[in-house]
Order: sequence, then C-alpha cells, then structure tokens
Amino acid sequence: MPVEHYENFPVASFLLPRRLVPAVEAIYAFARSADDIADEGDALPAERQASLERYGQELDAIERGAIPADPMFARLARVVAEYRLPVAPMHDLLSAFRQDVVTARYADYTQLLDYCRRSANPVGRLMLELYDAVDERNLRDSDAICTSLQLINFWQDVAIDLAKGRIYIPREDLERHAVLETELGRDPASPAWRALMRFEVDRARALIQSGAPLALRLPGRVGWELRLMIQGGLRILEAIEKVDYDVFTRRPTLQPADWIVVAWRALKM
Repeated sequence: MPVEHYENFPVASFLLPRRLVPAVEAIYAFARSADDIADEGDALPAERQASLERYGQELDAIERGAIPADPMFARLARVVAEYRLPVAPMHDLLSAFRQDVVTARYADYTQLLDYCRRSANPVGRLMLELYDAVDERNLRDSDAICTSLQLINFWQDVAIDLAKGRIYIPREDLERHAVLETELGRDPASPAWRALMRFEVDRARALIQSGAPLALRLPGRVGWELRLMIQGGLRILEAIEKVDYDVFTRRPTLQPADWIVVAWRALKM
C-alpha cells in the first residue's frame, strides 16, 4: 500500500522486482519531494509555485536529453533514458501539486477526476512503462485503480484535509445531500452525512472494481502487487463503513488482522 506519506505512489515494496528498485526510487524521490514542496513547511504560496516551476525546468532539461546537476534529477534522467520513460506524466504530477497550492475546493466530480488524473494516474502509467505493459486497456484500468485509491484516501482523510483548509468532497455532492460545508464534522452521525459518505464510498468501490481485471492480466509480482492494492483499498472502504462513516472521531485504517483478510482476498482473485 502507500509508501510513507506520498499516498499516491502504488508500491508494495517486497513485491517489487529488484531490478526495478532504483528506477522506482528515483521516480518516488521526485514525486515525494515535489509533493512536500506543495504541502509541507511554512513557505508562502508564491515560493512553493516558484520551487515547483524549477522542478518543471529540470524535467524540460531531462526531456532534451541533458543530465541535470542536481543529484535527484540526475538519477531521474538516467532512469528516463534507460527505460525510455515519457516525461509528460511527471509534468502532470507537477501540475497537480501546483493546483494543491491554490485550490482547496472542487465544484463537481468532473473537476475532482481531473485532479486525480494528474495527481494519481501518472504514477500507475509510469509503472506500466517500467513493466513494459502499456496498452489502451491496461492504461484505462490503471487509471481507474489509481483514481479510486486517491478518492479512497480523500474519504479516509476528510478530517485531516479539513484541518488543512481543504475539502475534496465535490460541492455538488454536498448540496445534493444537504450537507453544509460549515457544518462538516459537527455531527458525523447525521443521516445527511452518512448518506453523502455512503454515496462517495460506493462510487469509489465501483471504480476500483472496474479496474481490477488489470491485476489478473499482468503476470508475476506486479499482478500480485495490484491485487494487494485493490483489496487494501476495498478494505479501507469497509473500515469507513464499519465506523458508520464517522471519519472525524477516528481515521479508518488497516490493522494487522485486516492485512490477513487483504492477503486472502488477493489470493482468491
């Protein structure tokens, strides 16, 4: 499941082929550090945007075939060259991180999906490139899995994001279920809140299930890794349901016993 605090990076470390470890670490270092620029510390928005712009310039240099002086980007450049990776997904990640600096609300589901397209889906697409498994069907299912895992993380972390001033629940969904933004967290047992979260959980579940066939098509370790990720995401949705959608009192997480269930379900897929 997620690596450290960059939750969009889908790597189950013990299943990752050793030959790909350096490449995945290089991509992860780039993504994690850019995410930290957008979210961590006390920098002003303009300073964050300037730092992310410098990251974009480094990617442009890599795309031209240059080896940047910065060690992190030099390592990334070597990986891009060795595996002939497209740089566009990395630019997409940067655009999502830039958006994090200035955007704290989403009007509708379409806007939220567009954010996920750039914040989560690029990682899955890069992994498919590393596994030499890129085709239209695989890309479609990978996008569904990555977007759904991002959504699941949002619904798991409603309280954490709210404390940071962010609300990922689309405004149209809040209005449809008569939940006021100003009242979020005040009554997590209200029928309106439960109905809203039930709707979001069901939609995320349907999306991850739609991409699940990818885990059965990809051979070897990558297929097993995807099975664990899918079942882990589904188990978190069950954890949200188990607390009756009250994600404010405590954050639904996977406990050691849950991983036994996840592993068993992955085996049965």
